[in-house]
Amino acid sequence: MKEENINALDEIHKGATMGIDAISFIIDKVKDKKLKEVLKKQDNGYKDIAKKVEDIYTKYDDGEAHSTNLMNKMMTDMGIEMKTMNDTSNSKIAEILLQGVNMGIIEGRKILNKKKINTEVESIVSDYVTMQEKAVEVLKTYL
Repeated sequence: MKEENINALDEIHKGATMGIDAISFIIDKVKDKKLKEVLKKQDNGYKDIAKKVEDIYTKYDDGEAHSTNLMNKMMTDMGIEMKTMNDTSNSKIAEILLQGVNMGIIEGRKILNKKKINTEVESIVSDYVTMQEKAVEVLKTYL
């Protein structure tokens, strides 16, 4: 079970840091004040999840929770840049973010469905998935 907890925490931390990275890169392209506020709120949610993981990680492992590596960060930034080169509309921004959010939901749901993690880790994963699912509902209104 220890290994499953570490893997779950690593995956959620990577997802949260990827969300933080994507939002920090894309937020400057957003012109709509309401959408910008939505992204700031989502960014804070990711930061809260990342902090929760970091706060308990040492109970399960001596190292640090995994984050996105430089190559993945660069690929994400380049992908966003390419997709928004000719279109920075709210709809395009929402579409790009929804793709990432959906990947996070899928990964989180897979972890929860295995049920091989303790309640403390399960609570963080559940918070992450719930946050992502709420983000989908908000982002859909911008499509």
